[in-house]
Amino acid sequence: MKRIYADRKYIIIGFFLLIGLLYLARLFYVQILVDKYILSANNNVLRYVTQYPARGLVFDRYGKLLVYNEAAYDLMVIPRQVKNPDTSVLCNLIGISKKEFVNRLQKARNYSPYRPSIFEAQITRDNYGFLEEKLFLFQGFYVQPRTLRKYTYPVAAHTFGYIGEAGPDVIEKNPYYRAGDYIGINGIEKSYEEILRGKKGMKIRVFDVLNRDKGSFRDGKYDTTSVAGTDLYSSLDAELQEYGELLMTNKKGSIVAIEPQTGEILCVVTSPSYDPNLLAGNIRKKNYTKLLQDTVFVPLFNRALMAIYPPGSTFKLVDALVGQQEGVLFPETRYGCPGGFPLGNGKMVGCHPHPSPLDLNGAIQVSCNTYFCRVFKTIIEKKTYGNTRQAYENWRKEVMSFGLGKKLGIDIPGELNGNIPTPAYYDRYHGVNRWRAMTIISLAIGQGEIGITPIQLANLSALISNRGWFYTPHLIRAIGKTDSLNKAFGTKHKALVDERYFDVVIEGMANVVTGGTGVIARIDSITVGGKTGTAQNPHGKNHSIFLAFAPVQNTRIAVSVVVENSGYGSAWAAPIASLIIEKYLNRSVKRKDLEERMINGNLINGKLENEGRQGNILPD
Repeated sequence: MKRIYADRKYIIIGFFLLIGLLYLARLFYVQILVDKYILSANNNVLRYVTQYPARGLVFDRYGKLLVYNEAAYDLMVIPRQVKNPDTSVLCNLIGISKKEFVNRLQKARNYSPYRPSIFEAQITRDNYGFLEEKLFLFQGFYVQPRTLRKYTYPVAAHTFGYIGEAGPDVIEKNPYYRAGDYIGINGIEKSYEEILRGKKGMKIRVFDVLNRDKGSFRDGKYDTTSVAGTDLYSSLDAELQEYGELLMTNKKGSIVAIEPQTGEILCVVTSPSYDPNLLAGNIRKKNYTKLLQDTVFVPLFNRALMAIYPPGSTFKLVDALVGQQEGVLFPETRYGCPGGFPLGNGKMVGCHPHPSPLDLNGAIQVSCNTYFCRVFKTIIEKKTYGNTRQAYENWRKEVMSFGLGKKLGIDIPGELNGNIPTPAYYDRYHGVNRWRAMTIISLAIGQGEIGITPIQLANLSALISNRGWFYTPHLIRAIGKTDSLNKAFGTKHKALVDERYFDVVIEGMANVVTGGTGVIARIDSITVGGKTGTAQNPHGKNHSIFLAFAPVQNTRIAVSVVVENSGYGSAWAAPIASLIIEKYLNRSVKRKDLEERMINGNLINGKLENEGRQGNILPD
């Protein structure tokens, strides 16, 4: 009996302990977790305002500010809270029709009746002042502070890129982004998005029934602070970039300049271009459509990275180096030129008048087609290789080691490979074992199926000036104050040609400028090495090409210029390249007559004048 009473005693005590624990748990919930309950119960008066961080700034190599932020505002709407708005007043304030108002409100409802969405994006600071005075009249609407990208100089649009609203596919893949968030769409803005964007914060505000802000909820206890994006220090020379775009006025083509010792890009000009401010703010969609529909000038096309051209005679430099590496060419090797390279059946690869015979230095200086056709033929017919295909595969491997025919890995999107044709291509086109050196002889002078991008041409110039190596070209030299950078940009890439073979080629390039096809590029007190090129164009006039570096010893700049539909390389590309070199090294230009002629030359709307008939202009 006593045992039964003892058991009941413990049961009763346990019961009261359990009740006590339940009360304690409830007390803990009410006192400690009550704010969470309040947040949930008061969604109709609490507003969660995302604190968007300022994106990182972008500077040029000398510390000049290139890209900065300006205050802007998004007009947000929560459809469920919208009560009989005065649509005519709101429409006038933001400049839309009543029909557009209805369409936007319905679109917001379709997204979510309870969640905020953007009604009008990126209202400028000036226009926001008018809206702010009337905002209390529009229940369910509020303003979300943002920043707007602005540009100090109206240049380098393709390099900077632009930002826009994150699409559904981005939001689905990356949990950081929500509807209404902005993301880098192109250029530096896209490549360095995670660095530039910073980290979002959140503020919880209390609003009354009249849509009036009553302050922070719980004195900001649940607020989080945004963290600004990290600044980027680019390798661009803003002054040189601006000058390059001025030189390319009314021309189609590109200029790329690289510092050979680092791979830092000094300027990257693509023309025609546009003012980057056109794609900033709520005018972006309208202007983007206009730019996209321009099929004459195609201003959105980044020619520096995406245009692919036959390199023309600039490619002779590569064959000169590969020929020496293969042991079939020497500096003293001499070939005569009877006015062209015979192909049989009365056909030939034509050449222009010049002294003959020539050694390697002289052949580079006057750009002899016959000489380099013979060099290419000896490479492909070298007997140590079993057949044409094996010799060609080796030639192609050595050519591609110069960074040609493949993406270099620049730190903005859009770069294309170019093309050094594969043996399989010729097998399909001519048949297996049915093609020889003479079949593909046009490759010897940079024609035929070869395609090179302007940035690859500039990198080739840098590689030659370095006597066989290059760093991956890049636009950002430092991230924040730490000087941190992608390690890939600090890795040397070496061509499959020994250093000792470059001296004669560099000497020949110097002679091109002092007394050869590129004399127009000569600059007093600066030694320039260069090579002209004329790329055949089946759709119109040939393209003018020039690559160069200076000074020849201790080189500080390597450059390539392509001017479409403008004739010989010495006509337009060479003088523009020399002006870029002079501007960068001397910070000013003395040759004002040449500068004026290049700036005023209209090769798009005007008549192409003086092709190959101007002083110091020679074929190549």
